Amino acid sequence: MLVEFCVSNFRSIREEQRLSLVANTDNEHSETHVIRSGSKSTPSLLKSAVIYGANASGKSNIINALVFMKGIVANSATQVKEGQKFYFQPFKLDGVSSTKSSEFEITFIMDGIRYQYGFSLRPERITSEWLLVYKTSKPQIWFDRLYNPETNEDEYTFSTFLLGEKKLWQKSTRSNSLFLSKAVDLNSSALRPVFLWIVQQLNIIGAGEQPLIEFSTAFAQLPEGNKQLLDFLNAADFSISEFSLEMRKTRQVSLKIDGEKPPVHQVIDSEALMPVFFHKGAEGTAQFEIHDESTGTQRLFAFAGPILDVLHNGSVLIVDELDGSLHTKIVRFLLSIINSSTSNTKGAQLIFTTHDTSIMDVKLFRRDQIWFAEKDQSHATHLYPLTDFRPRKNEVLEKGYLVGRYGAIPFINDVMF
Repeated sequence: MLVEFCVSNFRSIREEQRLSLVANTDNEHSETHVIRSGSKSTPSLLKSAVIYGANASGKSNIINALVFMKGIVANSATQVKEGQKFYFQPFKLDGVSSTKSSEFEITFIMDGIRYQYGFSLRPERITSEWLLVYKTSKPQIWFDRLYNPETNEDEYTFSTFLLGEKKLWQKSTRSNSLFLSKAVDLNSSALRPVFLWIVQQLNIIGAGEQPLIEFSTAFAQLPEGNKQLLDFLNAADFSISEFSLEMRKTRQVSLKIDGEKPPVHQVIDSEALMPVFFHKGAEGTAQFEIHDESTGTQRLFAFAGPILDVLHNGSVLIVDELDGSLHTKIVRFLLSIINSSTSNTKGAQLIFTTHDTSIMDVKLFRRDQIWFAEKDQSHATHLYPLTDFRPRKNEVLEKGYLVGRYGAIPFINDVMF
């Protein structure tokens, strides 16, 4: 379960910005929208969070920072070569931040234990890295790594709580590789769960993207997977009586990360199992290929697999511009599933950005689930929660937001074309 994410000096983000899923003491929707984490330090977490903001406010950069952090954890030990630089993206509008490190930190709970992992980097190297583990209220500092520019070496501090070949892992870690990633590459059983949580539990869909449809077809092959997908689609008011999987020619687009270069998309032609839908009408039954279905059906089928997967595994789904892929009613449907005490029993979480103000509703969200992104006069992004404004329980949030009560809206000047 995700507790919070912090980032500084990344794209439009200059000072540290913090997205927290820690529930406050308000009992609003506490039986449905709140997860009991099993950790004494943070006993209650939120099942969902939404981020609002004007275009170019930087809300997508919060998501991009998570993508970047996950990519460095996953690839720095195995894909980044010796001497290869990172694709460094600092805040560029003050003349100072480009000389500083970008910093990322994620806190999560796994099996009732709280983990706090982070690192900072420059184009050519990792400048610091740390892992704190909270088995009690007092943290155990499993390792701490800090670059010393005077000696041009990394200085490590290890805890006795971290078991394994620490000196071997340290010696094998390059300057442009994370210690966490290299230690797991060298079979650290103690650090593997931390690595796998970041790489496998964070499912991120960027702006303008939607999940590959193969994700849902793979889920359909699991026991009961076909039935769960069909139930999901019909619950969203789609008249599909059944569907099967058949081999079809497909074109897949994947994202390739190559060190200091910007990510690029690769196109691969192949064959894959694709869904074939059967619709039953008053006068007969018809068969439809996926490309014959409406855009709404295609999008929802693509999202169905990731949604059901995070519900099944208790993981985190993060979507940039969710309203760009799904209708408002479908977004409300997804929220009803995530913010539910019956369908979401394993602590799955949904975080998304949107411009859809119609869902800014106290019937759908607790007030601590709503966040805003806004740029200041220096064009630096600030992320802040609705609770900073202490809105009343019966306040019409959408109206308050649109009149500028909470900020994070575009200011349109009169222009004559």
